[in-house]
Parts: sequence; structure tokens; C-alpha cells
Amino acid sequence: MPGSYELYLIRHGLAEERGDAWPDDTKRPLTAEGMARMRKAARGLDRLGVIIDVVLTSPLVRARQTAEIVADAIHPRPSLVAVESLSPDGSFPAVVAELEKHARKMRIALVGHEPGIGEIAARLIGSRHAIEFKKGAVCRIDVETLPPSGPGDLRWLMTTKIMRAIRN
Repeated sequence: MPGSYELYLIRHGLAEERGDAWPDDTKRPLTAEGMARMRKAARGLDRLGVIIDVVLTSPLVRARQTAEIVADAIHPRPSLVAVESLSPDGSFPAVVAELEKHARKMRIALVGHEPGIGEIAARLIGSRHAIEFKKGAVCRIDVETLPPSGPGDLRWLMTTKIMRAIRN
């Protein structure tokens, strides 16, 4: 049955700038504006009827904050799982292995970083060219099986600006 799994790939929202204020990049949080934009965008996902069973997230603070904002907006609220494979130095095979652990869930979100999240999206649809994700962007890719046995279908890709504009 085509498109049995819905995968939602999400880049973290607008974060504090790298620099002296955040010597440890793993602890760099979302900005207040980044949180506000992400909340509005996540409400747009909910208005679209997006249902997520589980959110897999990079353990870095800005990704975890994004994952929590998305989970809080979705009804019923999905569980959150921090996975090392979605951190900036994670690998595609490790992400696929993580997805396999959650194969009983049909709608899975992955929250990560660029360029990794764009490379994961490209590999899932069988493209050699990474897909560019703006901060907070979300795409849906449907795959038949976990692990994917062939290219999935890119259903949509939206920026936070588009998602924030979605009204009831």
C-alpha cells in the first residue's frame, strides 16, 4: 500500500547566533521570536489536520525546543524521543535505524538541523540534491515501508511563513 508511513521532516526554528554568548553550540536555544514563529507555524500544522504519533528530535537544545513546540500544538500530543542520529554529526543509516525502531508508528516527525535534514529528505525521495530547509520549515514525505525500500513521495514542503498564514 503506497504511502503507508507519513514522515514529517522539520528544521529547528530561529536560534540565537553562534558566538561568545553560546560557547557550547549544543546549548544554543531558540530566540523569543523563533519560539513565537514556531508556535504559530505549529498551529498551522494542527489546522491542516496533521497528526503525529512520535517526534524524534536531535538532542541539541534548539531542536528539542522546536520538537516540544510542535508536539504541544498537535492533538493528540505525540511523544518525544531525543535521538543522537539527528544531531549535526548524525548519519542517514543511523536515522533509518532509528525510524525502524518506531515502525509501529505510522506518522513520525524528525526534528533536526541543516544541512542534515535536507540531505535526509533528498535521500528519502531518491534525489542526489539536498532539499533546502529554511528555519522551521516542514516537509511531508510518504514511504511504503520502514526502512524505506525505494523512493518516497514528497507530498509538500512549507516554510514557517506559509504555515503561520494558515487560518481555520
